[in-house]
Amino acid sequence: MIKSRLNKLNRPPMYRLRVKEIAQAQGYNISTLSRRADVPLITVRRIWNNPRYRVRLDTLERIAEVLNVGVSDLIEDVPEKPEQEK
Repeated sequence: MIKSRLNKLNRPPMYRLRVKEIAQAQGYNISTLSRRADVPLITVRRIWNNPRYRVRLDTLERIAEVLNVGVSDLIEDVPEKPEQEK
């Protein structure tokens, strides 16, 4: 399992990438998406397997172009879970 990088506040990112679900709905697998978007296979694999992976905007732009969606369609805002009171 790939661990998400924590941000400066020691929390996981407050977004989730939807690349895998959108790509699969269009019939793409990891290697095909990597080739068509001209993004390294390891990067696409990390995005695919870890929806909280920190990815560069230009990488998302390449993927979005291949999938014919906007970059914003590839990112889902995930609200922060309230901390449990102790």
